[in-house]
Amino acid sequence: MQPTIGRIVRYTLTEADADAINRRRADFEAFQRTILPPRVSGTGGATGHQAHVGNRAQAGQTYPAMVVRVFDPSATTANLQVSLDGNDTYWATSRTEGDGEGHWVWPPRV
Repeated sequence: MQPTIGRIVRYTLTEADADAINRRRADFEAFQRTILPPRVSGTGGATGHQAHVGNRAQAGQTYPAMVVRVFDPSATTANLQVSLDGNDTYWATSRTEGDGEGHWVWPPRV
């Protein structure tokens, strides 16, 4: 089966993916500790920062991902938006179908 835009696949995180996700989440936590009130949306001093909050990501964890770009219909390389266990997503670029970390697979049919 060829990947097409909008299809859902399962993506397995690499160590680099997990590090990037956890770094964004830690950066937001550090920012939250340093900003002074008031933090009311639409008021002066409001930052508009995107909160990256969720459970710690680890290499080998598998998450659902949506195919957002396919480069060559005859290949299985695609860009993915990975839905994480939190309020954020991860953009996994140029990932190929296959087993193991850094690859995506089709979910089993039920």
